[in-house]
Amino acid sequence: MTHTFDEATVTAVLRHMNGDHADDNLLIARAFGDPLASGSVMVGFDGDGGEWTVSMADASTVALRVPWPGGPITERPEVRREIVALYDDACRVLGTEPRPHA
Repeated sequence: MTHTFDEATVTAVLRHMNGDHADDNLLIARAFGDPLASGSVMVGFDGDGGEWTVSMADASTVALRVPWPGGPITERPEVRREIVALYDDACRVLGTEPRPHA
């Protein structure tokens, strides 16, 4: 059964990703969705993966779900680890140099 995170955790992660990491959301969308994506907003996640709404050049939007690289998770600290892993994987797919992680 897929783990569901509490509302406070989901809200905090989405605020952080959409406020501080909008470029990372777009990178993930281009790597795992469509390379022509023009925008991306993280809209949710659970223990199995993350979800984004991806904007296209023609003003349409598509849903994108990407599984966590390390497999299913159940703890809040694992969310950061898996999003960082998705970012690193997206950089590899797109041939982009990843920034250092703190």
